[in-house]
Amino acid sequence: MKQLLDTVWQRRGVSWIWDDEALNVIAKPAEVLSLRQLLRDDGHWPDDLPSNNGRTMVVAGLDACLDLLSPEDADAWLAGEFKHAILSFQDFYQGDAALVFWLPAGQRRVHVQTASDAVVWRCGAPNGDRQIDFGRLLWGEAREYPQEILLAAGAKAAGLFHLRIT
Repeated sequence: MKQLLDTVWQRRGVSWIWDDEALNVIAKPAEVLSLRQLLRDDGHWPDDLPSNNGRTMVVAGLDACLDLLSPEDADAWLAGEFKHAILSFQDFYQGDAALVFWLPAGQRRVHVQTASDAVVWRCGAPNGDRQIDFGRLLWGEAREYPQEILLAAGAKAAGLFHLRIT
């Protein structure tokens, strides 16, 4: 998977981050929105975004939502309502804003399969032996586009970045 040592993820595209430092670069705790708020705002986006000088919306709660759903229900929800909200956000801001999902346990739960660059979400209990195929559901296997976010050369991945979901 390609690595990104650039700040473009802070201003454009869709990112899933799990590094505290990455979160602190773009948002204050009071600026982080809930997943419920994102879904409620779908189609009614604010003119000014709450974080990063109006360039970024940070959303928490995706991990908890996925843990509450069965893997089958999570697949349907991610490919349906969730993806629709992402596409609506991208269309409204015409690619000039960043949508960032805060996944505090993402380093353990998001797994990139090195042979294929497929990205999967490792389910929590009671489905801990199962996975959800993020790549297939969210970016349609466009594996050349997701990139690992690095905050410094040689650092561990702080998250994943995708310029535009289609």
